[in-house]
Amino acid sequence: MANALRSLKDRVVHRPGTRAVKNRAVRNAVLQHKHMSKQGLLERAFTFAFRGLVYAQIWEDPAVDMEALAITPDSHVVTIASGGCNMMSYLTANPRAITAVDLNPAHIALNKLKLVAARHLPDYDAFHRFFAQANSRQNVLAYRTYIRPHLDATTLAYWEGRDMVGRRRIGGFAKNVYKRGLLGNFIGVAHLLARLNGVNPKILLTAKSIEEQREIFDREFAPFFDKGFVKWITDQPASLFGLGIPPAQYEALAGDEKMAVVLRERLEKLACDFDIKDNYFAWQAFGRGYGKDAAAPLPPYLQRDHYDEIVARASRIEVCHVNFAEYLREQGDASLDRYILLDAQDWMTDAQLSDLWSEITRTAKPGARVLFRTAGEPTILPGRVPDAILGKWQYRAEDSLDYTKRDRSSIYGGVHLYVLG
Repeated sequence: MANALRSLKDRVVHRPGTRAVKNRAVRNAVLQHKHMSKQGLLERAFTFAFRGLVYAQIWEDPAVDMEALAITPDSHVVTIASGGCNMMSYLTANPRAITAVDLNPAHIALNKLKLVAARHLPDYDAFHRFFAQANSRQNVLAYRTYIRPHLDATTLAYWEGRDMVGRRRIGGFAKNVYKRGLLGNFIGVAHLLARLNGVNPKILLTAKSIEEQREIFDREFAPFFDKGFVKWITDQPASLFGLGIPPAQYEALAGDEKMAVVLRERLEKLACDFDIKDNYFAWQAFGRGYGKDAAAPLPPYLQRDHYDEIVARASRIEVCHVNFAEYLREQGDASLDRYILLDAQDWMTDAQLSDLWSEITRTAKPGARVLFRTAGEPTILPGRVPDAILGKWQYRAEDSLDYTKRDRSSIYGGVHLYVLG
């Protein structure tokens, strides 16, 4: 979900085992206030939390993305990598090239693991077991046999290293990797709190219709957000670090409402607006993984019908440990045409936004498209990016409202599309 785009003085060099180097890019992106100020302390706490894996699964709907981007065989897509699901899923739209950038070394390692797995696991069943189930000891054996020999040294060091509690990272694929990472832990805590209050989140997955989903939500989940403890804890910005929401984004998400009200509305959309038979985001939120049934919903890259496409086109993806604006600075004028910023701009100052959009505009071909999400509902660009830059782009307001409504992840207040010319 969140990443950062602040310009770096030097390209980040990732050396295994050097924590200070690995986290320099994230610190540069997040830290905007004095060290001992309240906001500065929150920013440093978030940086500490963000130093490892955040998203084992990306939380933006690729179906909406691909429709909004209108990808063609000539398209070069530049996207923030995050958990890598959408990077892989965009291959089903048959673009010429995809570049995935990220500041988090753990996300880079996960993206590279997915690419190598697609190219070297023996068949769809092995690929499905590795990423759709992600809870089998056979995955560790498959890693050693088919994946490990093809990993670069940095990625290999990450997956064979240990996390903060001493677990070997590759072992996560034998014990449901979707329960790991900052977001996985956050969802786990949310499940624990719900159970302590007599609610089993998995009950939503038993619903047979959208009407029954609504009944379950109103009966089981809605009252949970009226509890004093929930209101208090969600009023603390640090409580949402597990969603990958830094202090700068917390206020944008809350707006004029209490955070408990906003979170209830977002969860209500996730639980009630889409049939769970078609929404793998709901399965991750309420079930902590993809469904085990053969008919369970999956992201496009894990669907059997797309497997051959993913394997054949995986070589079109480049993964870069660099920030978005820095990558664009190295590209030629009018050389790119599809940009996906996730919700990274919510983190940014006006100067950073202007720098980013200056580089997007310089590198964009006529008709280029930019897609991004915001914690709040409106687009954040007017009045913050100079008119001389933003005036070259058309904001597709009606389309953006439609994409927001249909985004199955249901986390964001707005999904926004800009088209050049």
